[in-house]
Amino acid sequence: MVVSKTELFTEVLQERANLFKALAHPARLQILQFLAETKTCISGDISEELPLSRTTVNQHLKELKEAGLIQGHVEGVKTNYCLDYDKIEEMKKILGEFLNEIEIPANFCCK
Repeated sequence: MVVSKTELFTEVLQERANLFKALAHPARLQILQFLAETKTCISGDISEELPLSRTTVNQHLKELKEAGLIQGHVEGVKTNYCLDYDKIEEMKKILGEFLNEIEIPANFCCK
């Protein structure tokens, strides 16, 4: 049986990595910021807000949706996108816990 390299890590680390991967592109960060600033679901073309093609924006929306950070609901020919506030709060908690686990000693050599 062949084991993938990601399987060598705990399930918690794998889940964190998948979530953090969704944040690893400036376009996805801008989409999240845009949705947070509008404080409502967007049924218009989000690609008008970014310097990218509609196809590229749709790929980024797909990544964010798969990570659970946004929701997309089809209404007719349009899709309404909005933040998944529960998942965003969960992500904040996960990121905070992760950063708190990394303690830098007072006598750290590179400080």
